[in-house]
Amino acid sequence: MAAYLDIIILLVVVVLIFSKLKSLLGTRPDNFEQHKMSDESAAKIFDIIVKEAEKKAAEEANLSKTEEVKIPDAELSEVDKVLLQMPGFNREKFLSGAEKAFEIIVVAFSKGDVETLEMLVSKNLLKKFQEIIEKRNADGITSETDFIGFDDVEIVDAKITKNGVAKICVKFVSEQVNILKDKNGEVIEGDENFIQNITDNWTFERAISSTNPNWMLVSTKK
Repeated sequence: MAAYLDIIILLVVVVLIFSKLKSLLGTRPDNFEQHKMSDESAAKIFDIIVKEAEKKAAEEANLSKTEEVKIPDAELSEVDKVLLQMPGFNREKFLSGAEKAFEIIVVAFSKGDVETLEMLVSKNLLKKFQEIIEKRNADGITSETDFIGFDDVEIVDAKITKNGVAKICVKFVSEQVNILKDKNGEVIEGDENFIQNITDNWTFERAISSTNPNWMLVSTKK
């Protein structure tokens, strides 16, 4: 509010100066060009003052916003304290990436797309996924997943191991339509007209010292 009050005061001052200048110049009709230049100069000064005041207002607003969201260390959760120890960690970017990874992995697993899975999950988890996919194929079962969206996504746990590996557990609450069909195309599990609300807890990890910014999925639990 102080910055905007400054703008109002400055506007009043400029208008008064401009009016005084105009009244003085108005008594000298022979100097019309000088009058014109004075108008232009006043307009430029006016523009500069307004821009400076607006800049100041924006800076104060940003400072105020930063001060409002800053949380004292004593009030931070244990999870947040751990996250602060991870160099360059950004919660919003991480969760955005986690959401994308979740959808890609769920759909890839349903389709049996091992090539996509091996880029996003650990070797141990990939092995478990492959076993399920191979069994489905052997039994002639096909899986279909229609991913609808998320109801909730949040970080529920975080830790850094002695070996410098960061681990973050994310709870995903998503809406999906999942069905399994036999070799004849008959639905044997699920309902294509029923949207399931599913809660998953997935753990991602990456070495803190790694130059690779990507997180690898290492565990999935319901």
